[in-house]
Amino acid sequence: MKEDSRIRFYRTFTEDFVESRDQDCQVPPDYVWVRKDLAGRILARLIYAAAWIFSLFYCRLWLKVRIRNRSVLKQCRDSGYFLYGNHTQPIGDAFIPAQVCADRHIYTVAGSANLGIPVLGKLLPLMGILPIPDNLSQMKEFWKAIETRIGEKKCVIVYPEAHVWPWYTGIRPFPETSFRFPVDLKAPSFCMTVTYQSPGHGAAGILDFPRKTRAGDGGKGACAPHAGKGKRKPRITVYIDGPFYPDAALSRKEQQKKLCREMHECMTERSKNSTYEYIRYERYEEKPAASDAPGLDVSESGVQSGKV
Repeated sequence: MKEDSRIRFYRTFTEDFVESRDQDCQVPPDYVWVRKDLAGRILARLIYAAAWIFSLFYCRLWLKVRIRNRSVLKQCRDSGYFLYGNHTQPIGDAFIPAQVCADRHIYTVAGSANLGIPVLGKLLPLMGILPIPDNLSQMKEFWKAIETRIGEKKCVIVYPEAHVWPWYTGIRPFPETSFRFPVDLKAPSFCMTVTYQSPGHGAAGILDFPRKTRAGDGGKGACAPHAGKGKRKPRITVYIDGPFYPDAALSRKEQQKKLCREMHECMTERSKNSTYEYIRYERYEEKPAASDAPGLDVSESGVQSGKV
């Protein structure tokens, strides 16, 4: 029987389903975090403008993105802020935030492996990527770059799930350390939840998978949506919520924990608006070895005897 390519199996929520050619690519020692030269700044603006125009057509015509509740961002029009999202689009996650925050430049915190993407990897630094470094000296520059962008009243994008799972309809666990940015900088945060709906008229029906609770995805009992049988990709609806502020009455660690919990709960609730599963993710369950079968005892002599 042919394996269903629309079902993917995972053991942990940190598995990678999308990898670049140079997955081990690291941040170069001479990486420029904040361009200060005039020529570099002009080039970066031109590249970003071209990318924004591309994102306009790509998001609206190809991905069919609709954005809901974007008006809440106006509450922080006079300050920089962080935007946290679920990581479900290999290409779209680089462009959807540009349409969400159309009034300002966005800068995206991302793994250094993105720099290894052919062609695009060379342009990402000009488009606003903030790659996560591996050494302490570069980490200081990384933090200074984030502080600079927030101080410039820009938007910094964070995907706390870290690993992209294409078209996933749930919300995976968030590490609390992902929320140290707004806590340390005392900055507001918003969350951006990408959800998926039926492509509409002409879709090839619904594949009647049994509805069931997702195990361990933070869904808190939410039923998984039905999976689309045809090849048409779902429509996308993006929900914006916030702002969320650090609680100054708590310790630094407790502030991170509270922000993490509040945004995860909000995004989990929003994810219930997904009604169409283009790819289904199932937890991989290893089959027990013969010697581990219940009620079976294998003696040294090789004679099997049943246990009561």
